[in-house]
Amino acid sequence: MTTCWVIYNGSLVSDKFADQARLVTDAAQRAGVEAKAVKNYEVLMDLSAVAMLPDFAVLLDKDILLGHFLQSRGVPVYNDPAVIGLCDNKATQYIRLAEVGLPMPKTIVAPKVYPNFSILESGYFERVIAQLGLPMVIKEGHGSFGMKVYLIENETEFYEKVESLRGVDFVFQEFIASSRGRDIRVNIVGGKIVAAMQRHSETDFRANITNGGQASLIDLSEAQETVALQAAEAVGAEFAGVDLLFGENDQPLVCEVNAAAHIRNILEVTGINVADAMIAYILEDLK
Repeated sequence: MTTCWVIYNGSLVSDKFADQARLVTDAAQRAGVEAKAVKNYEVLMDLSAVAMLPDFAVLLDKDILLGHFLQSRGVPVYNDPAVIGLCDNKATQYIRLAEVGLPMPKTIVAPKVYPNFSILESGYFERVIAQLGLPMVIKEGHGSFGMKVYLIENETEFYEKVESLRGVDFVFQEFIASSRGRDIRVNIVGGKIVAAMQRHSETDFRANITNGGQASLIDLSEAQETVALQAAEAVGAEFAGVDLLFGENDQPLVCEVNAAAHIRNILEVTGINVADAMIAYILEDLK
């Protein structure tokens, strides 16, 4: 019988991570796979030992080193850890999305500034403000569920934030006022759209459900479908949660691509279990 590990991060206390693993594990078992949910630290990455490993692994975590370890031992890993690594840093992700010409908010990648130093007097930040205007959004490279994303309303907030982020990867991004408090999540598996929902918030510029947003069904336009599929393809993600913003005249703009997207909320909104499509794709791919 085909065996599978569904890997999630055991150090995170929220049940949403174990729940994600259960959804995928159950889907694999329904498909006749001997699957089990595995916390990342339960795998001993002993480079000098031979271990019993599964026929494939679904990596629902950002433990990229574990993904590379499993690949080095011949285990197919979904998503590829290199893809998860690319998407995990918003700066590298936006560089890739811009490289292929996808529509997205105007974005400037912040330079590396070491924690004990400052470029406050260099004139650099004035150039950023002149280019993007205020309000603008600042996003740390690493952050999920809308966390570490800041709406900067004025110059005082701007300079306080950039000084606090010395030593951190981050980007400056145009604020899309037409998409304040609303976006679209599109789940893609193997180059096909499986499910989509619109998210909206009355209290926050971010629409994430974790931050209090609500979700509803949406019929995607042809333009939204095309941009979402192109975004997943651009980063090489076999499984992706693509977030789209509403630009001028509802033109779709890529907000970000999640390579380890959670699927519980979209299941509850649409009734579609993305995990079933993920497992079906993997089993076909392994053939």
